[in-house]
Amino acid sequence: MRIRTYSELRSLRTFEERFNYLALHGSVGIITFGFDRFLNQEFYNSGPWRSVRDKIIIRDGACDLAVKGYDIFDAIRIHHINPMTLRDLEEGDPAILEPEFLICTSLATHNAIHFGTARNFTRLPIERRRGDTKLW
Repeated sequence: MRIRTYSELRSLRTFEERFNYLALHGSVGIITFGFDRFLNQEFYNSGPWRSVRDKIIIRDGACDLAVKGYDIFDAIRIHHINPMTLRDLEEGDPAILEPEFLICTSLATHNAIHFGTARNFTRLPIERRRGDTKLW
């Protein structure tokens, strides 16, 4: 499995490029948590996760895929760029808390990364440019 990074993601300029970099094309490709889902929920309520989550939101400016102008106005999801596994949790893999492997997403973007494609967006956010006076 290819290891993806925040640094590499940031080299991509547009929202669409970043989405395509992260897209899993409808398949996580690993065993999901199933009956062990309580384990990842315990993790997401832990102090270490909450601390790194706050840092990621600040780093990414609360923007979808860290793209300026793609502000997230509802709940912010912190996406594991490389999907987290049950084994990662059980072994306490430090990569699950490593900012280099985390990114802010909206719920719609997060779901499209995991279970769909860009077609799942009713409308992709409009990329704003300097001097752009058109409202939408």
